[in-house]
Amino acid sequence: MIGLPGFAVSIPAMADQLSTSTAPEQGLLAKISTEVVRTLKDSFGKGPLKAKSYLQDDFLLVVMRGGVTVAEQTMLDRGHGDLVREFRQTYQNEMGDHLVAKIEALTGRKVVNYQSQILFEPHIVMEVFFFDDGDAAAADATDPRDASATLTNT
Repeated sequence: MIGLPGFAVSIPAMADQLSTSTAPEQGLLAKISTEVVRTLKDSFGKGPLKAKSYLQDDFLLVVMRGGVTVAEQTMLDRGHGDLVREFRQTYQNEMGDHLVAKIEALTGRKVVNYQSQILFEPHIVMEVFFFDDGDAAAADATDPRDASATLTNT
């Protein structure tokens, strides 16, 4: 955690549907968390249960918890974490351009590199976006409540 106050957004539980609206007062990082979760849920069939985004200088980190599918959990239970990781990495590589485009549209900054990583026990997915150094002035102009933002999908 960066040590600055966070901004929490709760999304009500819905029958296999993530809320598609964002509150007008929602900060940039909360919007990023919402859009990344929505993108993963729409394309993967199940999205993370929680997401929190951090913006620091020239990088954005989106940390997501939960969201492992039943099939993935079965493979993990049988000792095949390597296969789950390989599939998730391949999937994220395919989705990278789509996620980068969303991040660039939301931030107005050019993403020069992107990396995704999955961890097990606890189940965490991290998306890391690196921005062009020339965009540093845009980072300085961000709303202070956007130092970190949390999204909870209950």
